[in-house]
Amino acid sequence: MWPRNPCYVAVADRPYCACVGENDGHDLPGLYRDCRLRLTALVSGLDAGALATAVPACPGWAVRDVVAHLAAVADDAVAGRLTGPPPDEQTAAQVARLSEVGVPDILSLWEAVASQFEHLVGAFDVWPALVDVASHEQDIRSAVGMPGARDSEAVLHSSAWLLSELRVPVPLLVLTEDGEILTGPGGTASPGGTASPGGAAIAGGTASPGGTASADGLAGLTLSTSRFEAFRWRMGRRSRAQIAALDWSGDPSPVLSHLTVFGPSTRDIDE
Repeated sequence: MWPRNPCYVAVADRPYCACVGENDGHDLPGLYRDCRLRLTALVSGLDAGALATAVPACPGWAVRDVVAHLAAVADDAVAGRLTGPPPDEQTAAQVARLSEVGVPDILSLWEAVASQFEHLVGAFDVWPALVDVASHEQDIRSAVGMPGARDSEAVLHSSAWLLSELRVPVPLLVLTEDGEILTGPGGTASPGGTASPGGAAIAGGTASPGGTASADGLAGLTLSTSRFEAFRWRMGRRSRAQIAALDWSGDPSPVLSHLTVFGPSTRDIDE
């Protein structure tokens, strides 16, 4: 379930319900566009075998299906056929609708609606649209063995937003190269993304010079991770065993069921 409450906005005089949030000055349309253009260039260079490659992070889907999903979400949003982030049934229908369409034509469809969709993403701060495309870019790169863009602005800001929306039942301090977030009882992270490059940003504690943070005694559990890993486990691209094996200060059992937006994966995903 995506974080935040749904909010209705108008698209072509029809309602589009999306999870929204404060963008904190980030260029969400530009970040989405960067991912789309990188993916278009990557996918355009793949042969038929690579396009048919199974995507471990998206069970049941091949590379072409992930691209179809991304294009169909943008197309449906602009056409007013979406009432929010699509449920599994609607996502399956989207992929099926484009199953007989060639990948070049799918990419052309995505390009045709991109400007309108990106305007919507920016106008209403639709963070899940950015997180979705950035996540699927990494899914495809992993599937075809072409890693890249792990240090992109899209991953940086998506990871920060996902961590800022993390809710767990016990105090948890998450440390990445970009900062620190304290969440859980007594330390709820603030909206809009609190982990920012170059310094600590937590709620319920105090940031110290040089990028360190004090949880004021609240954090009973600490996780040391990276921006990229946090992005991937938050989106369910790691198994429960992989998440449990991260660098925890203690037993992570109390929070393991609360860390992922989707999943976790039923199998290990090594990237």
